Parts: sequence; C-alpha cells; structure tokens
Amino acid sequence: MAMAAALPPSDVAAQQSYVVGSDRGGFLHDRLIELENLRRNGVQVEIRGRVCYSTCTMFLGLPKTCVTPDTVFGFHGPSRSGRRLAQRDFDYFSQVMADFYPEPLKTWFMQKGRNRVFGVHKIKGSEIIRMGVPACRTA
Repeated sequence: MAMAAALPPSDVAAQQSYVVGSDRGGFLHDRLIELENLRRNGVQVEIRGRVCYSTCTMFLGLPKTCVTPDTVFGFHGPSRSGRRLAQRDFDYFSQVMADFYPEPLKTWFMQKGRNRVFGVHKIKGSEIIRMGVPACRTA
C-alpha cells in the first residue's frame, strides 16, 4: 500500500505567507508570542497594509519579511496604555523592541524613535526598503 508523503508541520508553514494588513499595533507581550511562532515556523511575512504602527513594526525583524513601498510605518517608544514608564522599564522595553529591527532602523529607534510616546514617527515603506528590508513582489 503506497502512502502519500506528508510534510512535517514546519515545512508546511514555511510554504505559507502571513499577510499583514493595516495593523495599528497592540500589546508587546502578545506580539512577542506571535513573532516567536512565526519565526519558529519559518513563515514568510508580507506587510501590505496601509499602516503598520507600534508593535506591528516588529515584524521587520523576522528573517522572511517583505514590505510594500506605500505602507506607512509608525514608531513610538514603549508605554503602559499611553502612560510613561519608569526609566529602567522604558530602557528595557525599548531594547526589546529595537532587537526586532534591522540596522540602521535599530540605531535610529534607540536614538530618536523611542523618545516619542504620544503619536508616532512615520516612515514610508519605500524608506524601509532603502534601509535593506526586501520589497514584496507585486501581485
């Protein structure tokens, strides 16, 4: 009896794409879990939405991420529901976020981007692509 060869779950996931639509961010803890699952399974991430703000920007640090030139990325420092953190916590969580950014975005975030807690620094996807993140193929 011939059996069909089944791919292990990690191989199946590696063939799938996770498309990020407009995403305004969320809780850091929840995003860290999501990022770890995507990284562990080798999933291709395509950031194609109109906006990618806050913790959404952390997808940029995954090895198989691409972006569209028209997506607007919004960066800000860590806070607790909009309230400033104690300096030690602010520095720690800033570094956690920055560790998901490729250079030179990581350095910019630690020097400038994290210092805005209210509102966001906006950067177009075309600029993120110039910083070295691959552009997504057009459909």
